[in-house]
This record gives sequence, C-alpha cells and structure tokens, in this order.
Amino acid sequence: MTELAERPLTVENAGPTADELLATLSGLTDLVSSHGAQNDLEGRIAEPVMDALFAAGAIGVLAPRALGGSELRPRQLMDVYRTLSEADPSTGWVTMALNLSTGLAGAFFERDAAEELFATPRLGIAGQGTRAGRAEPVDGGYLVSGEWSFASGIKHATHLHTAAVDTATGITRFFIIPVDQVEFTDNWNVLGLRGTGSIDYRLDGLFVRKDFSYPSLSTEPVTGGSLYRIGIGNFASINHGAWALGIGRRLLDELAALVRAKASRPNSNADNPAFHEQFADAELKLRSAHALLYDVWEEIEASMDAGDRMSVRLETLNRAALCNATWRLDEIAGFVFRSGGSDALRAGTLQRLYRDVHGGTQHISSSPIILQSAGRQLAGLAEGQKWVHFKLV
Repeated sequence: MTELAERPLTVENAGPTADELLATLSGLTDLVSSHGAQNDLEGRIAEPVMDALFAAGAIGVLAPRALGGSELRPRQLMDVYRTLSEADPSTGWVTMALNLSTGLAGAFFERDAAEELFATPRLGIAGQGTRAGRAEPVDGGYLVSGEWSFASGIKHATHLHTAAVDTATGITRFFIIPVDQVEFTDNWNVLGLRGTGSIDYRLDGLFVRKDFSYPSLSTEPVTGGSLYRIGIGNFASINHGAWALGIGRRLLDELAALVRAKASRPNSNADNPAFHEQFADAELKLRSAHALLYDVWEEIEASMDAGDRMSVRLETLNRAALCNATWRLDEIAGFVFRSGGSDALRAGTLQRLYRDVHGGTQHISSSPIILQSAGRQLAGLAEGQKWVHFKLV
C-alpha cells in the first residue's frame, strides 16, 4: 500500500497473501518486541516498527484487494493481530485499529473517492466510532463538530475516522478527515496500552465532503467482497479477541521462562504442585478461548461464503466469544501477576503486560452489557431484536 500513489489501483497490485504476510511478521517479532518498553514510555509505536509494518503490508490487511490491500479472511486477520499482540500488545492494538478504519473506508466509499483516498502514500486511518458528534448538512457535505477520545494509532495516521450524527436525518455517519485539520490533545496518561497513543481530539464546524463519509451501519460494500457485509460491530472480536489471545500467550510464556530460570532456588514454583495445577488451568483457559473464538468465526465464514447474512444467533455467539476471551485473559493475567512475585511488581515486561491487559479490558466491546444482551438472546428472550453496534435493540 505504500506505493499506491505511483501505481494503478488494480487487483493485480493487491497486498500480500496471509501466508506471505505471516511469514514476514514471524521475522519481525523480535523487532516489535524489542521496542515494547520504549513504546510504553513514549506513548507511541517506535518508527522502525511502523516502517516495517507498512513495508510488510500489515497496515492494509483489511483493505479491499482492488485498492491495494490484502482483504484477508476473518481468521487470517486474527492470526495477524494475534502474532503482533504477542510480540507487543500496543503494536497489535494499533495495527488492528488502523486496519479497521482504513479497510472500511475503502469498502464503503464510492469508488472515485476511495481511489482518491487510497492514493495517499502510507495511508493509515485512526479515530473514534462509538461516541457520535454533530454533522450539519451543507452544500456538498457536512460541518462536523464534537469532542472524542481513544484515537488509537492516530500518531501514525494520515487521516482521522470519526462518528457524527447527521442532524437532518438522525443517521450516524463515519467521516474521514486529514489529520492536519484536526485539533489533538496529547493526554494519554493511562495505566496500560500506553504505546497506542490513544489521545483525544476535537472538531469545530469542519467541512467534510459527503463522499468522504458513509453510514456507520453500512453492510453493502462498494468495493470488496463478503468480508465487509458482517457490519462494523462484528469486527470487534476479530480485533480485540485476537489481541487477547496474543497477550495471553505472551504472559504464560514469560511466566514459564521466569519459573524455569529460578528453578534452583528454595521454594521455587518449579517444585510447587499447586502452581503446576494453576498453570495448567490458565493454559486451558487460553486454549479454550482460542478454540471458541476461531470456531465461531469458522461458522461465520461458512455463512459468508454461502452468501447468507449473519444470523442474530451467530452475532450473539461472536460477541460472547469476545467477552469470554477478554475475561479469561483477565484471569490469566491475575494468576501471572501473583505468581511472578517481585518480578511482576517491578518495572519490566511482566508488569507492562499486566498493565496492558487492564487497558484492554476497559473496551466497550467486552463491557457487561454485551454478555447481558447475549444471555437474553441465547435464552430465547430477545425475539425480534437485533444487534446494533454493541447492544440488542
């Protein structure tokens, strides 16, 4: 995607396949991991890491192939995000955030506007889509105003993606805006996921062309295939579920390495049957969360391939599987922190990972209302209701 300004936008110039990209990323994990502490301190992903991700095509895995992206399938996307999140949770988070906004703009923009947008060198779009501002219709577009938080990845983006309600129709739209037109507040003073740089921003009557926006509930792509018909709310488990699986794997591997390194010390966990039992339980929680999430997406992919709309039951299982992955991760992180002793308490990898987990658990996609709604639907108590973003209505 980094060369789109110099080449035609055709399927022949699509991004790497899943196998090609994962092979490249396997060679980048040491680089990504080595900058984790620096990312945490500086509140952004290190430039050598971002350079490598853009060069590899990792910031384009959700974009339509016809626009130079890879348009990977859901489980392939999860493989990418899981791999990067295991190496560094903030890098994995930024990668999936940039990909979501970039990919959906490519799918739902009218083709001329999409080609104009995707001609941007090193295109990356970040921003907020859950709290809507105001969009006042004017000739040729909208005047967009509001204040938003959690613009993950914005320090590495060329454009902003933000939600605002059309004041004439009541319809929420997503607007794509060059970052040099946005007012930012560098206030990302948080417990975890510091490297994501998810700062606040505001707009005050900024004009945005209508063709640089699209309805937030769009499910019929202008460009691209069935991947984009699942709706934006269903991408949450691809993104945040894969993130949870990646950081969970890293936590258990770091703890196992620590215990082995201290095996010769008196009263080591290496000789503690209770620790062995708890480690096995944590491993099973991680693997069962992985199996459920991937199993649900295998069923969703089969439905997509058959040309069917995702059923409300599948949407429910998808959201519940994400909650399961998130809260099993929370349990795993607690076990790792307790077992890590002073190594987890002091500044270092275990402490940073533990803090990152508790940044990720605060995301709206794993909030209690999700499981409450899911339970109502699974029990047959939500007849006639459907999912709109993160709740049944």
